[in-house]
Amino acid sequence: MPSSKFEPNDDIFDFVIKKANGLKGIADTSLEIIPNQCIQPKEQRLDKSQIDNQESIPTIDLSNFDDLNIEKSIQEAASKWGFFQIINHGIPIEVLDDLKEAGHKFFELPAEEKAKYYKENAGADESVLLYWSAIGDKDEKVLEWRDSIKHGCNPQNDSNLWPPQTRNQVLEYQKWATPLAKKLLEVLLKGLNVYEIDESLEPLLMGTMAININYYPPCPNPSITIGCRRHCDVSCITLLLQDDTGGLYVRGTKGDNWIHVNPIKDALAVNIGDSLQIMSNDRYKSIEHCVAVDSSRARISVPLFVNPSLDSVIGPFSQMLKDGEKPVYKHVLFSDYWDYFFSKRPSGKASLDFAKI
Repeated sequence: MPSSKFEPNDDIFDFVIKKANGLKGIADTSLEIIPNQCIQPKEQRLDKSQIDNQESIPTIDLSNFDDLNIEKSIQEAASKWGFFQIINHGIPIEVLDDLKEAGHKFFELPAEEKAKYYKENAGADESVLLYWSAIGDKDEKVLEWRDSIKHGCNPQNDSNLWPPQTRNQVLEYQKWATPLAKKLLEVLLKGLNVYEIDESLEPLLMGTMAININYYPPCPNPSITIGCRRHCDVSCITLLLQDDTGGLYVRGTKGDNWIHVNPIKDALAVNIGDSLQIMSNDRYKSIEHCVAVDSSRARISVPLFVNPSLDSVIGPFSQMLKDGEKPVYKHVLFSDYWDYFFSKRPSGKASLDFAKI
């Protein structure tokens, strides 16, 4: 049975990962100073002097989704910011609240219950996968202050393998969020003169999807660690549900500054991923973001990653090049881009170089 208490001489990676205690297990020991393996290099910490309190990403009201001004606002936000929040998106409040509550219930389970979903214990099926991000070389790995569980939301994935604490809530959210994601993509594509997501485009734009639940335990030394290092997403778009704790930061428009994405009740944050930046030939921007942690509150966030199918070929839409615009990117197999992206993660925007001409 996994040990429930972390001792100073314990192997932290064995305790956190193999025994599935997670970072929550570290936090629950009431340490005053976090272990060295959780201390991030200075260049990976959030520099508070770079936080810009004058800027904020747009908030877009989708009450009248088909209004041309709303469509234009979404397209402009994707071009300038790469990030925006949406309100009145049609997903019932109780669906969002139940999903956040399900995250707390799962991560507050005993370690031996969570351990069933760790990859080494669950076997080859990745319908559900409990994981942690240990960054760096073998002898210098640093843990991000986050526990995560991934739900593969594709026909080949078996939702019966998902934890009972999250299964129904994730399925209900998926039912509402998938058509919303498709509608957002349709609006974004209209801005690229691509006017319909038909049977040929659907695998390219939303061929694979996953819903993660991230749990960020309270941290006694939040200034020297990070919940999630600066990175871009590999997706076409990502929809993010966050609770009211706060902690999501995105790159602003002024150099290296960071903007806090202030939580808005029942809103979803939307961001452009690398795949859509490539397809739009840089018209839309995939933006770096990171997550800080709180000293007293646990935070739940739920990203829905909307990705191409692995066998899709991604590259600039032909409509982008009709008027003589030069392609910035070559066409690449998405599975190759995926493998490169995760071999380098987290690499900020550097992964895009793999697809550049």
